[in-house]
Amino acid sequence: MTPSVVALCIWVVAGSLIAVLPMRFQMIPGALLLLSGLGLIVWIGVENGWIWSAIALAIFASLFRRPLIALYRHTRAQRGPGSD
Repeated sequence: MTPSVVALCIWVVAGSLIAVLPMRFQMIPGALLLLSGLGLIVWIGVENGWIWSAIALAIFASLFRRPLIALYRHTRAQRGPGSD
């Protein structure tokens, strides 16, 4: 296994461990995982190819589906229904 895939496995385990924490303790580690996940996806793509990067993106979206949905809704509410 390449170092980027090993890092992805560690990232997934860390995300799962942070998910069992109470919500007030999840914010900072969760934000760090969110930001590091994007860099990790790029690293996997560079080292292993775009197919593995797409798989990593699916894992990322699976772990962060609720925060990403909330972010999407927040940005849609900011713009308003009729603005372009």
